[in-house]
Amino acid sequence: MTSSEKRKIFTVARLNQEVQSILQKGFGTVWLQAELSNFSRPASGHWYFSLKDSQAQIRCAMFAGRNRYLTFKPDAGDEVLVRGKLGLYAARGDFQLIVEHMEPAGEGRLQAEFERLRKQLNAEGWFSDEHKQELPHRPTSIGVVTSATGAAIQDVLTVLQRRYPVANVIIYPTPVQGKTAALSIATAIDKANERAETDVLLLVRGGGSLEDLWAFNEMPVATAIYNSKIPIVSGVGHEVDVTIADLVADYRAATPSAAAELVTPEIDQLVAALNQVQRRLLGYWQQQQTSASQRLSLWHARLNNQHPERLIQQRAQHIDELERRIRAVMTQSIHQSQSRHQQLALRLSAISPQRSLQIRQQQLRQLSWRLNSGWKEQQQETANRLAMASRALNAVSPLATLDRGFAIVQKESQVIRDSSELSIGDTISARLGKGTLEAKVSQLTHGKK
Repeated sequence: MTSSEKRKIFTVARLNQEVQSILQKGFGTVWLQAELSNFSRPASGHWYFSLKDSQAQIRCAMFAGRNRYLTFKPDAGDEVLVRGKLGLYAARGDFQLIVEHMEPAGEGRLQAEFERLRKQLNAEGWFSDEHKQELPHRPTSIGVVTSATGAAIQDVLTVLQRRYPVANVIIYPTPVQGKTAALSIATAIDKANERAETDVLLLVRGGGSLEDLWAFNEMPVATAIYNSKIPIVSGVGHEVDVTIADLVADYRAATPSAAAELVTPEIDQLVAALNQVQRRLLGYWQQQQTSASQRLSLWHARLNNQHPERLIQQRAQHIDELERRIRAVMTQSIHQSQSRHQQLALRLSAISPQRSLQIRQQQLRQLSWRLNSGWKEQQQETANRLAMASRALNAVSPLATLDRGFAIVQKESQVIRDSSELSIGDTISARLGKGTLEAKVSQLTHGKK
C-alpha cells in the first residue's frame, strides 16, 4: 500500500463543501433566539448580521427573497427569534446560519404584533371620532370591568365614593392577565351590554409590563369595545401605557383613578350646580307668582265690571232714562195732536162736510173712468204688438216650414244640404212638422246647383 492510498487528501473547496453538507444534514432546520449585532443591508437587498448571547456569537445571512416578507424592521440590539439552516461559506470557510424566518422575541414580538393590529384597525376606522360615544353627564349607574381582587377596583371605588356617592356601581369581575383574560374581558363587556343596567363602563387595570397588559391588545377585547352600545372609558396601566383597548374605547384615561374621575362630576360642583338650578327655579317661581298676581288683579277688576248687581244697576238706570224720554215724547205728541185737532175743528167749522164729500165723489168717478179707459187702451195696444210679433216669428221659424210639408234631413247630427254628402246604405234622420223618422239611403240622384 502506497502512501497515497493511506491518506484521504481534500482540497479546501471540497472540504468546505463536505462540511457544509454535514452541517445541513446533521442539524436540519434550527431555531435560535439571540440578540442582533453588526447588522448590514447592502444594495443587493440581502441582510448580513450576527446573533450573539453573553458567551458566543454566530454569523448569519438572510437573503432578499426571505427578508422581504417580514412585518417589522429589525435593527442591532433587537432580541429576535430566527429559523434557519446551518452552513458554511465555502469561499472563506466561515461557519454561518442561513436565516429563513425572523420575528421579534419577547416584548419585541409583542410590540410588533401591537403595531400590526394598530395599523389594521386604524385603516378600518375603528379609532375614528365618528364611532365614539358621548359620556353621560350625571350617570346613575356605573359599570366596572376589571379584576375583583386587584388594586384597580379599590382605586376606582375610592374615587367614586369620594366624588359621586349617589351613583350605583356594578362590578363585572374578570381576569385581566393570562391566556384566557382577553376572552373573559370581552365576555364581561358583552354581558354588560346584554343587561343594559349601566350608563357607562370603566375598563380598568393597574400597571405592568407589555406582556402583563397584553390581553388589552387582543382582537376579542377590541371587538367587544367597538360593538358596545354603552360608552366605555379605558384606564389601563399608567399614563405611558397605550393599548389597543385605549384606542378603540370612547375615552382613554391615564389610570383607573383618572377613569373614575372622568365619568363622575365632583360632588361639590354638583351641589353648586343644584344650588344654581334651585336659585333659577326660585326666581322663575317668583316671576310666575308676580305675573299670576297681576293677572288675578286684572281679572278681579274685569269681574267687578261684569258683576250682576252692577249690571242690574246700569240696566235700571237705562230703563229710567228710557221711561223719562218716552214720557217726554208722549207729552209732546199729545200737545201736537191737540193742536192739530183744534186746527181741524176750525177748518171743519168753516166748510160744509156734505159739499166737500160730493166734490170728492165726483173727482173719484172721473179718475175711475180715466183709469179704466187708459187700461183698456194700453191692453189693446199690447195685444196688437204681440200678434204682429207672433206673425213675424212664424214667418222665419223653420217649424213653420215643416208644417207646410218640408223636413230637415240629418246624418249623425249634421244637416244634409246636398245628396253628394250621402252614400247608399247611410242611416239618416228626418225631422217633420210633427215627429221624426229614421231611414236608410237606397238610391241617390245628384242634382245641379
